[in-house]
Amino acid sequence: MSVRAPRIEFAVGAFLLLALASLLVLALASTNGRWSLGSDTYNLTARFSTIGALRPNAPIKIGGVSIGHVDKIDVDPVKFDTVVTLAISKRYDKLPADTAASILTSGLLGESYVNLAPGGDPENLKPGDEIYLTQSAVDLIQLVGKYMFSGGGAKPADNAAQPSGQDAALPDYLQGESAPTDETKKP
Repeated sequence: MSVRAPRIEFAVGAFLLLALASLLVLALASTNGRWSLGSDTYNLTARFSTIGALRPNAPIKIGGVSIGHVDKIDVDPVKFDTVVTLAISKRYDKLPADTAASILTSGLLGESYVNLAPGGDPENLKPGDEIYLTQSAVDLIQLVGKYMFSGGGAKPADNAAQPSGQDAALPDYLQGESAPTDETKKP
């Protein structure tokens, strides 16, 4: 047996330990530090008409600070709304009852998250309560499509009903020099 064999075995062992440690770090990062061992969260629900790209485990933020995650997403079989269950850290158990929830996106094409805007109600939300003030996700593709294909707004169907010349919807003082003055309006 040569003297090099223990060095190679040591190097291979060190490499394997480093690889296992890297996998452990990757596993911890993918769970965002959440373990299913204890329940340090409480659930709230919120209804949205559209949720866009919101997914389970998406963050819940107040002022940009993460305070929880989306636990699950269901569809109400009666109202056909999307019901989002929010798992909020018990550290933030004093959310006012008039807290508003909206679905926002980090950047132009970033991840979707639920943003909470606390109100001023003296009563607090309790575990299992529903957040009634909600704003659904904005569909960027649909918004751009409406803008591109709108053609500058709706045009009236009957041009005969439009008054010729100046716009009749404008007050007289905004119609320019040809607008009548108070002296010319008197009989």
